[in-house]
Amino acid sequence: MSVWDEVVGQQPTVELLQRAVASARGDGSGMTHAWLFTGPPGSGRSVAARAFAAALECEQPEAGCGVCHSCRTVLGGTHADVSTLSTEGVVITAQQARDMLPLAARRPSVGRWRVVIVEDADRLNDSSGNALLKAIEEPTARTVWLLCAPSSDDVLVTIRSRCRSVALRTPPPDAVAELLVRRDGVDPSMAAFAARAAQSHIGMARRLALDEDARIRRRDVVRVLLQLRGVGESVLHAARLLATATAEAEAGTGSRDEHEKADLLRALGADPTARTHPPYVRTQLRDLEKQQKRRATRFVRDMVDRSLIDLLSVYRDVLVLHADPGADLVNGEMRPDLERLARALSPEQLLHRMDAVREARDRIGANVNALLALEAMAVQLRLDA
Repeated sequence: MSVWDEVVGQQPTVELLQRAVASARGDGSGMTHAWLFTGPPGSGRSVAARAFAAALECEQPEAGCGVCHSCRTVLGGTHADVSTLSTEGVVITAQQARDMLPLAARRPSVGRWRVVIVEDADRLNDSSGNALLKAIEEPTARTVWLLCAPSSDDVLVTIRSRCRSVALRTPPPDAVAELLVRRDGVDPSMAAFAARAAQSHIGMARRLALDEDARIRRRDVVRVLLQLRGVGESVLHAARLLATATAEAEAGTGSRDEHEKADLLRALGADPTARTHPPYVRTQLRDLEKQQKRRATRFVRDMVDRSLIDLLSVYRDVLVLHADPGADLVNGEMRPDLERLARALSPEQLLHRMDAVREARDRIGANVNALLALEAMAVQLRLDA
């Protein structure tokens, strides 16, 4: 067993980090105080960062054993010297960043290092980024910052210039499938399907492998492209696409919201069955509801973006069919439909439609109303265009 077991398909990165850990225990020449983990969604950026933190804190001579108390607590998120800054909203706020600074300034209490993991460094805005900048630029001795983002361009230039970059790649589908079989006990054929359909996104592959409803929702999304005929029907399907993403988000957050509310009422000594609560309880509940609303907004946006990536996979498959009719496809179960789409659309038309999907992703990322962005996209994707 090792802390690196779930860092899938990233052997060059693992070797780089292992050398840094060895250096940290020696002369320190290969160690630095700030690291930026970049890679496409699902590549395991935060998994690699946490594995690195565990190896730094490991109690054994063979750093990263995965079984000592330090390794287990870091991987479990309970180590006293390893803190995580993340957000369930659209951005990391300046207050969240400032709250982390006193903790990052402390010397390690039980381990070798004080480690701060910023899981969503791309969600730092100017205010929160500037709040962290001084600490990252001039960290306390024995403090290490591990930032995660899709790409270095997504991080404020003042911060990324002070970090050592670690680039992760999209893992091979076979490696993702093997992880699902080994870690989650998934049937090998289902694991292979999930890894392929998720395009090697590890978290999404696990969800597809274990949740039939998620598989049905994905099937409905990718088949939309076969049904877009006419402006009216395209607008209707855009609304359905957003509704599907919203349902996916609710499935992922609904039960969690209820548990959080029940836990809060229990902690406050309030009766969960009561119709009204004292003012101090109502205040706490309002704060919780605001936090849950921010999380839901972000999750819906993430699910819409994932749906658009799935749409791009369909056009990618059709382009591949133009070049090699016998090639393996992401959506192999749809091959007959995709072959018909290849006969209906030229490569130039396919590229135009892929640009429309990417433009919708950019607009939604820029906080344009999701439904309007999806409607504009769907009109451009219709088969009679």
